Order: sequence, then structure tokens, then C-alpha cells
Amino acid sequence: MSPFTGSAPRTTTWHHFTYTEDEHGVATVALDRPDKLNALTFDAYADLRDLLAELSREKAVRALVLAGRGRGFCSGGDVDEIIGATLAMDTAQLLDFNRMTGQVVRAVREAPFPVIAAVHGVAAGAGAVLALAADFRVADPSARFAFLFTKVGLSGGDMGAAYLLPRVVGLGHATRLLMLGEAVRAPEAERIGLLSELTEEGKADEAALALARRLAEGPALAHAQTKALLTAELDMPLAASVEMDAATQALLMNGQDYAEFHAAFTEKRPPKWQGK
Repeated sequence: MSPFTGSAPRTTTWHHFTYTEDEHGVATVALDRPDKLNALTFDAYADLRDLLAELSREKAVRALVLAGRGRGFCSGGDVDEIIGATLAMDTAQLLDFNRMTGQVVRAVREAPFPVIAAVHGVAAGAGAVLALAADFRVADPSARFAFLFTKVGLSGGDMGAAYLLPRVVGLGHATRLLMLGEAVRAPEAERIGLLSELTEEGKADEAALALARRLAEGPALAHAQTKALLTAELDMPLAASVEMDAATQALLMNGQDYAEFHAAFTEKRPPKWQGK
């Protein structure tokens, strides 16, 4: 993401979720419509897309936690405000909307910092895909994931789900989850590899924040490049992958963090990572 913004100022107020940053370089986006199980609206999608673009340009955030307030993580698109409205749209408008939702997923995947989804309760439809797009999924035993798109008569391959899910849980599990739209609860989600960490009841937000701070204290540039390679190399042959790895390592070996590790090791002290 280019750091050049032209005349565009930074957005100081977000209306469709709460946003905070702490002194560790950890940002938290909390979906905050608990009465609607944090159902997404057109504006919420647009704000998520725009926020991630701004954070990616600025490079001040070192890790981001995506969470939900109230009884669940996110129940997906608002039935009245999105599904009802889309019935009145023409094809061009529908394409614009669906492209926007995909842009949110791409922004999560392409952000130059790790994204951790803290999941409790329901993560359904678009909410399940948002969690899927994150680099880490931390959930408590109440969590359940449901890719509900076929339940409303649409393709299960929404927002990149048919690309991402087989790469996380394998084609067999992905076919079952996307075709049938059935919920998978936290213990099974952990068994099939959908979860990065299963916490105690009510501890998902706390564990996700601890993981985010651990990542934020580490070598940010190394994390960014690792994430970029994980995404880029999904569809590459081995020869192209090892060449990209070689070029990336050569660049990082010329960076400050690599030299800092050697100095810290020699001086028997913890490294002071600069993200450079």
C-alpha cells in the first residue's frame, strides 16, 4: 500500500464501529451493534474498507484486533438494511456492492500487519468470512462459524470464501461448510484447523489482545513480509516461491532489524525492533 495520500486527510471519527489504538501499536476494531448481533450495513463495510486502507498507508499500527460487542462476533449482513435493499438494486448496483465486500476481505489480507479475530458467539455469513480473512482466529467455546450464503439462495463462494476456506481447512471441510451452510462450533473448528487458539469461556478478547501485543512488540517488517508471502505464494509454483523468498530475505538482510538482532545476540540483550 502506497504511503502517499495526496490531499486526503486521515479520518478522525468512525461511525459504524469503535476504533482504538494503544501505546503498543495495537489497534482494536469492535463491531458495536449488539442489539443486531453486530450485523453489517453498507456503511459498515465501507468504513472497514477505508479504515484498513488508511492504516495500511500509515504503517503506525503493528497489529489489529477485530472483535464484536455483546453476545456475538458478527451475524453477517443486516437482513433488512442489506438483503431487503439489494432486492431493489439493478445488476450494476449489485456488482458494486459485492465488489465492496470483497475489497474488505482483500484489505484484511493485504494489510501490512497481522489481524487477529476475537470470536465469541456467532460468526455467520459475512462475519464468518471476516474472521476467516484474519491471520489468526482466537475463539472461546461459545463461538460458532456458519457460512450461510446457500441458506439464502446465493453461492457459498462469497467475499472470497471459496478461495480462503479450502486453504485453511482443506477442500473436503470447505465443501461441507460452504455447500450446506451448517454451523461449526468451536471444538470442531479447532479440530479442522479453523481456529488458531481456543480459549476459556469469555477469554477470547483478552487472548487476542495478548497475541496482538506480542506481535506488535516483534519485528514488524518481518511480520509484514511473512504475511505478504503467505498470501502471494498460495498460487505460485515452487520455483517462483523460492525466488520470491530469496528476494525478500535479501531485502530484509539489508534492514535495521536484522543488524539489531545480531547486535542484541552479541550483547546478550533482547532486540529493540524498529520495523525497518
